[in-house]
Amino acid sequence: MNAAPPPPPVRAPGDPLARPRDAATLIVYRENAGVPEVLMGERHARHRFMPHRFVFPGGRIDARDSRVRCASPLAPGTSARLERRLSPARARAMAVAAIRETFEETGLIVGGPDPDPGRRPPRGWESFFGAGFAPALGALSYIARAVTPPIRPVRFNARFFVLDREHVTGEVRGSGELLGLRWFTVEEALTLELAQITRRVLTHFGASFGDVARNRDDAPVPYFKWTPTGHLPIDE
Repeated sequence: MNAAPPPPPVRAPGDPLARPRDAATLIVYRENAGVPEVLMGERHARHRFMPHRFVFPGGRIDARDSRVRCASPLAPGTSARLERRLSPARARAMAVAAIRETFEETGLIVGGPDPDPGRRPPRGWESFFGAGFAPALGALSYIARAVTPPIRPVRFNARFFVLDREHVTGEVRGSGELLGLRWFTVEEALTLELAQITRRVLTHFGASFGDVARNRDDAPVPYFKWTPTGHLPIDE
């Protein structure tokens, strides 16, 4: 049996409160005989944030994410829900970051035809655009938000997106950042070593899957607010 992962780091007394950095996560799912399965991997031991925990692909926003050309824009409903708290440019950057991180960590491409194939690829996107794609935002749905608790020395303000595997190109191949990448049912995933917020979002995904599969733009988006007794969902 594997040893339990180390406890999450705690901000030292007297250290300043860490400012949450914007981040984006993508839950890629597929249906197997009508049962949803999600793609997850284990964060490497070298990660300062949540080592040895199973997570969805994702990471922080890059300054260039808002300027990357895309094959398709966000769906109107998804855009509207993000823009309750974000500028249009920042909302777009969130979705682009989720796609970029998913490609970097899993090799999967969420893309469509490059609208300007003769133009140089954006820096850091050479492999993605080199395959003939630009990021396609249209099929992403926004389903949750959470902020890392103030007791942690590293904090993120994370938006969680969801996407059907049918909108993805390529096969899963790890980059070394996420180990043991594979598809789990929600029930299987809930038995893994998970951060509390991953568990809450995963449970929300499982409970709301019918709305997710129908891409309901009017489905509520919870903000999981941290309290000493757990993350409480509040409508975003």
